[in-house]
Amino acid sequence: METSMEIKDNQLLSIKEFPYIITWREDRCKRCGRCLSVCPNGSIVATPKLVRVVESEGPIPKPMVKAKVVHVIEQVRDIEKYCTGCAMCEIVCPNEAIEPIYNPQNRFYHYMNKGGEPYRRGGRRNDPSPSTLDRIKFIRISMLTDPALDAGRHEFRIRTYIGRLLQPENLPLTTEDGLLVPNPDAFILPVREIFPVMIGSMSVGALSPPMWEGLAMGVAYLNEVEGIPIVMCTGEGGVPPRLLRSRYIKYFVLQIASGYFGWDEIIHSIPHMVEDPAAIEIKYGQGAKPGDGGLLMAQKVIKLIAKIRGVPEGVDLASPPTHQTKYSIEEAVAKMIQSMYMAFGFRVPVYPKISGTKTATAVLNNLIRNPYAAALAIDGEDGATGAAYNVSLDKMGHPIASNVRDCYLELVKHGKQNELPIIAGGGVGKKGHLAANVAALIMLGASAVQVSKYIMQVTAGCLGDEFGRCNICNTGRCPKGIATQDPKLYRRLDSEKVAERLVEVIRACEMELKKIFAPMGRSTELPIGMSDGIGIDDKDMAERLKISYVC
Repeated sequence: METSMEIKDNQLLSIKEFPYIITWREDRCKRCGRCLSVCPNGSIVATPKLVRVVESEGPIPKPMVKAKVVHVIEQVRDIEKYCTGCAMCEIVCPNEAIEPIYNPQNRFYHYMNKGGEPYRRGGRRNDPSPSTLDRIKFIRISMLTDPALDAGRHEFRIRTYIGRLLQPENLPLTTEDGLLVPNPDAFILPVREIFPVMIGSMSVGALSPPMWEGLAMGVAYLNEVEGIPIVMCTGEGGVPPRLLRSRYIKYFVLQIASGYFGWDEIIHSIPHMVEDPAAIEIKYGQGAKPGDGGLLMAQKVIKLIAKIRGVPEGVDLASPPTHQTKYSIEEAVAKMIQSMYMAFGFRVPVYPKISGTKTATAVLNNLIRNPYAAALAIDGEDGATGAAYNVSLDKMGHPIASNVRDCYLELVKHGKQNELPIIAGGGVGKKGHLAANVAALIMLGASAVQVSKYIMQVTAGCLGDEFGRCNICNTGRCPKGIATQDPKLYRRLDSEKVAERLVEVIRACEMELKKIFAPMGRSTELPIGMSDGIGIDDKDMAERLKISYVC
């Protein structure tokens, strides 16, 4: 007898097409349902199944074939409910009965362009190979095993500046009786002394309330108890009014971007501010989506976020078309820097942030001629964690190492090195080497380094990685409660533990920076642009970055 099975749905996929395959052990599972309750995508279901079993019963056992209904956990084969590999099911399972396994043969990206709409995701560039920063080594070290500058005993000052640092001949000083006297009528540009590691822009809205508040508490503790002047960028979208009118605002860099979201509240709060913010960052681009606008999806625009941003509830917040104040990048930077200085009475440093790009030196050259420009922030291709098209995340952008190096050498040509600070970001700490990556960027020419994704990972246990694991930050279904506005999810997060972990991480980073800088004889100033102290094991990279080739 010939049998046949007719398949009418040519969209039916096998599990092997999916990025993660869920393995389930029936002998270990006690059917408690915890895995089903925590799965953010609904990738698994409990279902009855009719199976054929062989049983032997009675005093004289005789094998008998029976049909039996059993309850099993199955992976859903709907591509919309794919397993992200977050492993929350594995975390909560009391008997280690379930586990997602990465499938290197998957063809996931082939099927995610549903409805003619390209695939969007959160997370960061999916590239597990070592970055240029992770290949850089520190080669200028002391020949003494107990050098004069010892990180554990010597007095160090790991600090940098946001703001235009004037050359000695341009300082508003006069000489009277052989003494230098400040000129009381001269205008002095605002400058802030900060820790060289900044917490990069992650907005209220992108992050959940407990996550954002936990970071804010950690920043305040580091400044007021540990004496480490770290600052945190608020990201686009404004901040809670109670923070704007508190003394803690001095530890935050307020960001303004093309959407101007949240700026009505900020401007209205200026007369009531008891402290000035650390700086104003004007975002023109970011590393996750260079040349593309920001996007906060409707799932995250709850009542609280809508009120802070001054928008309707439950709508997608995409960056709007070019505003009339932003006709060109040159005109935009000049206008916005001047406007923000005036808004805050010329007391707060103002600087632009751009995506890593081949033309970054063009923006830099304009800033060199602008006496009010406080810095230039560059976000490399691995930067940011927000929603973006997959093609933007994986195929667009400029690596941060060579971009920073090009800009620093351009400053050297003009004799302006260390006068106009460069703030670098993008992929810092990607492999867990936070201090080493920060030190490498400083010695390539950066004055400060912005860190975002690494901070999320280590303070709140973010499950995402560069193999496409999790990466649903944009959907509002973050299984850890980090990047969501759903109370059922963000209740999983303890803001006090986030703050405690941030303090531990920054203190450890400070010690590691001391260990790196001590053999180079730097204790009171950063080795900005000290490229003779670093090397790399690739000739082409060494030539491109103009550093030593070592092997």
